[in-house]
Amino acid sequence: MSKEDEFTHFGFDKVRAAEKAERVAGVFNSVSADYDIMNDLMSLGTHRILKRIAVNQTKLRAGGRVLDLAGGTGDMALLLHKIVSSSGFVFVCDINQTMLKKGRERLLDKGIIKGTAYVQADGEKLTFRKNSFDAITVSFGLRNFTNKQKALESMLEVLDYGGRLVILEFSRPTNPAISKAYASFSSLWPKLGKFVTGDESSYKYLVESIQMHPDQETMSDMISRAGFKNIECLSLLGGIVAIHSALKTR
Repeated sequence: MSKEDEFTHFGFDKVRAAEKAERVAGVFNSVSADYDIMNDLMSLGTHRILKRIAVNQTKLRAGGRVLDLAGGTGDMALLLHKIVSSSGFVFVCDINQTMLKKGRERLLDKGIIKGTAYVQADGEKLTFRKNSFDAITVSFGLRNFTNKQKALESMLEVLDYGGRLVILEFSRPTNPAISKAYASFSSLWPKLGKFVTGDESSYKYLVESIQMHPDQETMSDMISRAGFKNIECLSLLGGIVAIHSALKTR
């Protein structure tokens, strides 16, 4: 590992790469109890619509096998299960045990037992068999990975030929007016987090992690360097978020 690779960003802070996963885990352990309500408040409910659009981008059908990385509290898994049905399989994967447990409990409460599995694993070191999945989804989670490029390469390895990667993530507003309004709105999130959950610092990290995440073009280049083809980027909400999709081809 080079000196440059020894360090990464945790929000605006520069930290040792070996420390980031633990610090991110601390954030999500702190916010897990109120994660869903805060998502609704911070996005004004739009995250639910965005996730439906992302799921549709997978082109999955009944019987498909899909890996949902950074699966969190199960929003994507619920939507994906409706498509692949009990004849398919949804693997919910998250590095954080607290979030994964919350997601599992949520799906069980909905009566979803068959066709699901829950795996605590690092998205940068996936241990599934090669060519295992028809689709891989990552929803608002990639920015928390320590080494995004390594994670994308790991995803390519376990995705089947013809399979599709779909990443829903914050991006860069393309309109100056939207950018200014969004910056003002998102600057309120730490105070909102303190009011609702008593935790301001975790939501400060959230805002900073969004600003440090690559823009649309850079993200597309990273996906290409990982070996994916047919890369498309759909900017939504004026570029505040983007859905990147790509294929694994022979």
